[in-house]
Order: sequence, then structure tokens, then C-alpha cells
Amino acid sequence: MMELRDICREYKVGTELVRALDHVDLTIKAGEYVSIMGPSGSGKSTLLNMLGLLDRPTAGTYRLEGEDVSSLDDDALARHRQQQIGFIFQFFHLVPRLTALENVELPLVLAGAAPKARRERAVSILESMGLKTRLDHRPDQLSGGERQRVAIGRAIVMRPRFLLADEPTGNLDSRSGSEIMQIIEQLNRDGIALLIVTHDPMIGGRARRHLTLRDGKIVSDRSGEGA
Repeated sequence: MMELRDICREYKVGTELVRALDHVDLTIKAGEYVSIMGPSGSGKSTLLNMLGLLDRPTAGTYRLEGEDVSSLDDDALARHRQQQIGFIFQFFHLVPRLTALENVELPLVLAGAAPKARRERAVSILESMGLKTRLDHRPDQLSGGERQRVAIGRAIVMRPRFLLADEPTGNLDSRSGSEIMQIIEQLNRDGIALLIVTHDPMIGGRARRHLTLRDGKIVSDRSGEGA
């Protein structure tokens, strides 16, 4: 479970103080499927970064699976990210010189997993995503949809409880985007909590819970039928 209580995040831009998150209260339960929407500058990505332990609150408390992570040091935050949270980004962020297989293996390498075990897990994930013949291809040899599948594989190879996606279809054509949504929604059906930041109301409408942000505040939190 992710629990934010009275979370604020402030930045100084020149002489101006900008409050990107303004006293946010939010609970995300295991297995939920949540979309986060709102206009540009509303705080969507800041909220996702906060939930993903990529940013720290200026004030307030964040509990992840019952532990207060608000003031942990960088090493402790990195361990929590590694063990519990997977990330998918609009622009993939794959390592250009590594193959698809090596990109998916990378989190396991950093975690010290044995070579044989990590390779078997990465191969299994990529084959399940239809990339059996692309294991040795570098990102520049893959289509956009294939690169995003590799990025998803990397995000889930550590078997996280939460999957955070920031505009996961924003750099894809409609067909590839639909395929990516089917993949990550199946992961949600398999038990991973899924949070998606999107500008696309059709993508956002697929979720079972819809958050809307404006000026750093959650102005709407409603349920929907979703996928």
C-alpha cells in the first residue's frame, strides 16, 4: 500500500516559490489500476515521482507498505525502488549499447543475481512479450513498440508490487499503444498495482480509478468500470 498524508512539494524558480503538490492525501492499495490526469503543470509527474521515490516531499508523510519512507537516505530509497517499484517512461530510457536481453537483465545485475538465473528470467519475460527473435537486438534496431516492451520487461524483472507509467503510449502509434496497454493491463490483472499518468482521456478511461489534479491538488477521485 502507498499512503501519502498532507504531502507538499515546493520548488524555487528564481525568486518564486512553486508548490507542485499542495497538501495531497492519497492511498493506493495493492492491485489497483489508477489513472492520473490533469492539465500540464498540474503536478501529475511530480506525484508519480513522489510515489516512485524519485523525489522527496517538502512536508508530509509517505508510507510504503507501512514504512515511513519520507526521510530515508538515498541508499535506502534506492533499495525500496529496486524491490517494490517498476517504472515505464514515454521515451523508454533503454541503454543504447546494450541488447534487449541485457537491458532487461540490468536491474538483476545491479541486485547481484546469479548470471544463469537472471538470464533465464529475462529471456522468459521477453519471450512472453513476443520478442523471442529480438533478444540480441539493440534499441536502435527495434521499433518503438518493441522498445517499450523491452522497457516493460526491465520494469517488471524484479517482480515489483507497483508499476508506475508516465505517458507509456505517448511516443507510439495507435496500434503499438494498444498492444502496450494490453500488456500492462494483464500485469495488473496478475496482481501488480498500476498507476498511469496520461493526457489521453481514452487511455485514462481504461483505469478502474481516476484521479484528476489541478494546481498540485487532487480535485477529483472517482471510480469507473475500467479495463
